[in-house]
Amino acid sequence: MKRLLLAISFAIFPLQALSAELVMVEQAGCHWCAKWNEEISHIYPKTDEGKRVPLRRVDLRGLPDDIAFSSPPVFTPTFVLVEDGQELGRIEGYGGDEFFWFLLNRLLDDNGVKQVPKS
Repeated sequence: MKRLLLAISFAIFPLQALSAELVMVEQAGCHWCAKWNEEISHIYPKTDEGKRVPLRRVDLRGLPDDIAFSSPPVFTPTFVLVEDGQELGRIEGYGGDEFFWFLLNRLLDDNGVKQVPKS
């Protein structure tokens, strides 16, 4: 029975979609973080991109130990594509919604993060 449930889970939720995440490195008082929050944060989980890579927020001054950053983030916001604890790439800064979506999709495509199947 456990094997059947596991097989069904993998059929519904591809392994790639479960292991990749978008880590937003932010800090209090960051104007561009606030702008991203105003323009994107409320819709991000509802988008195809948000389903491909769920958002995880971390503070610049308290980076988690479970992520191997290629270099320490310096700017906020920095959006880091992480899979299995390893950084695959990043977007530094926020230059507006259209630029963000373009860069994010390029980052996902360049790193082979698959589309979430439509139900």
